[in-house]
Amino acid sequence: MKEKIEIMNLLQSKQVLEHELQSLVYGAVEIRENNSNKYIYVHYREDGVALTKYVGEYSDELYNLVLNNSIKAKQLKKQIKEITKKLKQMNYTEEEISEKVERNIDFAKRNLVDTIYKQAVLEGVATTFADTESIIEGGKVNNMTTEDILKIVNLKHAWEFILNKNVILSDTNFALLCEINKMVEEGFYYTAGKVRNTPVTISGTTWKPDLPIESVIKEELEEIFSRKLDDIDRAIELLLYTMKKQVFIDGNKRTAVIYSNHYLISKGKGIIAIPAELTEEFKDLLIPYYEGRDEKEIKKFIKEKCYMSI
Repeated sequence: MKEKIEIMNLLQSKQVLEHELQSLVYGAVEIRENNSNKYIYVHYREDGVALTKYVGEYSDELYNLVLNNSIKAKQLKKQIKEITKKLKQMNYTEEEISEKVERNIDFAKRNLVDTIYKQAVLEGVATTFADTESIIEGGKVNNMTTEDILKIVNLKHAWEFILNKNVILSDTNFALLCEINKMVEEGFYYTAGKVRNTPVTISGTTWKPDLPIESVIKEELEEIFSRKLDDIDRAIELLLYTMKKQVFIDGNKRTAVIYSNHYLISKGKGIIAIPAELTEEFKDLLIPYYEGRDEKEIKKFIKEKCYMSI
């Protein structure tokens, strides 16, 4: 069991490093001139194929950024190589994803813009479906704050992370929960991904969640996994537990949706997303759930109106 946990931690660390590497613009720099203007291109290899990418119009800042990224990329590749070596020493061989899970991953990717849009609306981000799509595709939008744009970009990164083969095959555990929050809150809090140690309040109710304790969270998650539940009901339990527990200083609803979907997708059972037009109804149901007055209604709501099968 101890070795299995170590392997899962190594796989998750490897995926985090690979994700960071993919987000960097790096490579051998070439500066091209055209009509007295200078432009930066980089040459790099991907899966053994030589590629060239346009970076942008030349500036000292951009040029130095690419050079620094190239140094960082070299360090990341070294770390990835070391993890791969450790996994090999532990006789780890990659598991094959079942066809059912492969279909679910494709289903989640096809619905990614819609899912992220719904999550953004749930969080109060002032966005439209078209603007969300533009941000995810790397385009520019008007009339949106930098903070709201970053929230959507972070959601994209977190979803890409859980849909990776190695991550989808890993356990839906506490370490994964923390990693998702770290991505969701990147750029907002230096404590992102860490259990909060300050009190929080919930709007609309006088109820306050207790300060979370890591050992207790792990035990309570284990208890959810030990119950005799079907996969959809278990995913709903994980979703609501994470929201109510308020494990992190912020981003708990976003983290909860992605975390519960990791479990659901790993079982090939679809995805959960709260429809934008039902956001207020969902929030109204959350209050009595938080207060311990009604659990059945919100669970029924999620299963009937927020769950999408393949």
